[in-house]
Amino acid sequence: MILSWRRRRASHGGSKNSKVLNGNLETEIRIPTDFRCPISLDLMKDPVALSTGITYDRESIEKWIEEGNQTCPVTNQVLTSFDEIPNHALRRMIQDWCVQNRSYGVERIPTPRIPVTQCEASEICSRIAVSTQRGDHKRCRELVVKIKAWGKESERNRRCIVNGGTGYVLADSFHSFASVSAEKHVDLLKEILSVLTWMFPLGEEGQSKLGSASSLGCMVWLLNGGDLSARQNVVLVLKELLSLNQRYVDALAEIEGVAEALIEIIKDPICPKATRASLTAIFYMISPSATSQRFASRFAELGIVPMILEILVEAEKGICERALGVLAGICDCKEAREEASKNALTMPLLVKKILRISGLATEFAVCILWKLCRNDKNNDGGVLVEALQADAFQKLLVLLQVGCGETIKEKVTELLKLLNLHRDKLGCVDSSMDFKYLKRTI
Repeated sequence: MILSWRRRRASHGGSKNSKVLNGNLETEIRIPTDFRCPISLDLMKDPVALSTGITYDRESIEKWIEEGNQTCPVTNQVLTSFDEIPNHALRRMIQDWCVQNRSYGVERIPTPRIPVTQCEASEICSRIAVSTQRGDHKRCRELVVKIKAWGKESERNRRCIVNGGTGYVLADSFHSFASVSAEKHVDLLKEILSVLTWMFPLGEEGQSKLGSASSLGCMVWLLNGGDLSARQNVVLVLKELLSLNQRYVDALAEIEGVAEALIEIIKDPICPKATRASLTAIFYMISPSATSQRFASRFAELGIVPMILEILVEAEKGICERALGVLAGICDCKEAREEASKNALTMPLLVKKILRISGLATEFAVCILWKLCRNDKNNDGGVLVEALQADAFQKLLVLLQVGCGETIKEKVTELLKLLNLHRDKLGCVDSSMDFKYLKRTI
């Protein structure tokens, strides 16, 4: 059995072993069967042999074992040992084959590094703990950089490091040095944060260390700094931390500058990942709690509503869902509702997002419409008329017919009743409504 490695190149002719597709010559390169992993059938990058003598790609066989399998995939024999012996001879043969076929676009596989062991991970944790107790920030930084390098090598290394309890040790180190002086140890603190982004969950003790007043104060200070990488890492860590316990949100409420820093990431994006994390953090901060109203009012003052609406114009799915979630939460604030009601983009965007992005986005959009229209029923009905002009009535009817949850159905029903009271204010109603999704009742 063989697989084909294909290279396409412009050419005016071809051999009997090649075929022309769309004017380009497609050359088939045969990958020897012995070079392929029996599990993934891909070219092996790090071949290792088991006790049964069969060679697999390290990533594939480790995944097989981690899933709870205790047999050899090929022979079905019970493994007497889970030791993985690197097959250096086969790996060199694969590398030589790659070099011989590089003219066909085959890249040489790099020589794999030896994976991190649980013992090495535990040892480096102990050394970081000792250096932290001594206040040796230089030695701590060297060790953290080493962990960071290990993590970049492979996903297996990351799992091994996380399982070794490194998260708590790093959180404790961050707390200790941040308590002494954030400015003095800023380089170390930035390095720790860059590793903590892939360390969650940290465990209760680690979360407490990272959620302390000194740790949060340091993160907000870095969030307001000029280092883009540090700001991104902080917001990624904050997003994870705030999702774990409300007390961390309450602690953030006592720190000045956090709202401004998160808004700045949305206003002047670093990358989509940071934008998503910032929106998620804001969502947790304005979710119903003792401090949510304070945060909502502050975000409204900083102009988050028009920013969210601008994002919704061209946002990808993940950002759109989070943006709608934030807008739904902040519309509990009177100032935010007034700002949203005044903006010409609000109604067209909300109606457009219903049944267009995802079920979650639809729920958020309906919730926002409900909050805006419900609070407008005692006024002049301007918001309701705008919703009608944006074809909200038709879209909500379609949503009812397509199906939705009971909570959303109640909101949709109430919205339809409110909108129906103002339909006569429209000079003309479009009779060519799109009911293609409606189900005929029998």
